[in-house]
Amino acid sequence: MLLFAQQVTPRLQYIFTLLAREFFNEPVQFTTDPEVFGRYTGIGINYSKHPIRENEFFIQSAHLLFETDIREQQLYLFEQNGYKAFFQTGGDMGFDVLAASFYLVSRYEEYLPFQEDAYGRYPHTSSLACKEEFIHLPLVNIWLKDLRRMLQQKYPGFYFHRPGFKFLATYDIDIAYSYQSKGWLRNLGGAIRALLHGEWTLMLERIRVLNGKQKDPFDAYEWLDALHLYCMPKAYYFFLVADKTGAYDKNIHPSKQVMQRLINYSGAGYTVGIHPSWQSGDKEPLLKEEIQTLETIAGKKVTHSRQHYIRLTLPQTYRKLLEAGIKKDFSMGYGSINGFRASIASSFNWYDLQKETTTDLVVYPFCFMDANAYYEQQLSPRQAFDEMMYYYYTVKKVNGLMITIWHNHFLGTDSHFKGWREVYEIFLKEEVYWDR
Repeated sequence: MLLFAQQVTPRLQYIFTLLAREFFNEPVQFTTDPEVFGRYTGIGINYSKHPIRENEFFIQSAHLLFETDIREQQLYLFEQNGYKAFFQTGGDMGFDVLAASFYLVSRYEEYLPFQEDAYGRYPHTSSLACKEEFIHLPLVNIWLKDLRRMLQQKYPGFYFHRPGFKFLATYDIDIAYSYQSKGWLRNLGGAIRALLHGEWTLMLERIRVLNGKQKDPFDAYEWLDALHLYCMPKAYYFFLVADKTGAYDKNIHPSKQVMQRLINYSGAGYTVGIHPSWQSGDKEPLLKEEIQTLETIAGKKVTHSRQHYIRLTLPQTYRKLLEAGIKKDFSMGYGSINGFRASIASSFNWYDLQKETTTDLVVYPFCFMDANAYYEQQLSPRQAFDEMMYYYYTVKKVNGLMITIWHNHFLGTDSHFKGWREVYEIFLKEEVYWDR
């Protein structure tokens, strides 16, 4: 596959290489020589302002991939094959699919001025996907599915190897246990609150757990193991190992034996990653310290991460992760709504837009998180199941990558989350993996 452009910029090279790898599984070449392009006998894509030869696929270029600054873009959306599109030009697709994909995947809009949400994050309501009502779609995958179909029609002698659907199960362990190993002061405070509210059942539950007569209601780990043995998903566990508790960092201290046993238990069968504390976002040295703590306990190198509370600010957060030795990050999504933050259901290398360079950090976007469904969208377990199944069928239709986030306390026996454990079990057992 050869792409012609009058100038091969870092932006163009990044997005076309990504799309060719993820959606066509084809090696790519670039040329700025019209004669070389004219003699090429394979799949030739002309990315310029004007056609060059007869047997070419012409994507009439917009301006974005040839710019070197970051500015407010004038985006006018229109319908294309039943879906939204922008950067309308001409050519065989009617719009510049490369520029539009780059705008969404690079998170271009997050480098522009915006009003932060209550947690200091980029709000989903500021995004183009939310304003234009396609946040529930992996729009880039849909566009590229159309592009692949059109290329196949243009070059019927060539076969494109389509990637298959993949599912990754991921878990955030930021409150490992409800009562266990929280110390007498925290447990006393919890007991007094239960007493004042007349919650006698919770009071008795706390006493039974601390006396070893009942399993902690947040302890879903053996149950998950049994479920994984049945369904065989690829699973990742992200642990918060902050040295100090705080308003948003309330996990068991990493020095506690119960916490260390849990990390070792999880690391024996699954990939363990860091769940950087909220504090680490304000105190830079803490990130490396927490990674070192997790590595010491797990006895292995830690190269995977997901931000606690999805506290992700571009480009600062990703630069810090790279500097700390993180290779794969699972934070690309919103902590306020389910959907596709980068409008893509595929992994991709992060592009540092300020430095105009492709980095080694691989981003794994998620589309569903239990906390969003429960706290933000206020869904019932049944509604959450329907939403998960919607994302499952939507991602599978484009042979994409589906990643879900669950927290152990949703999957335990806590009465506040009644029904959620069953929803997840049905999702894995009866829908996704029976349909493989």
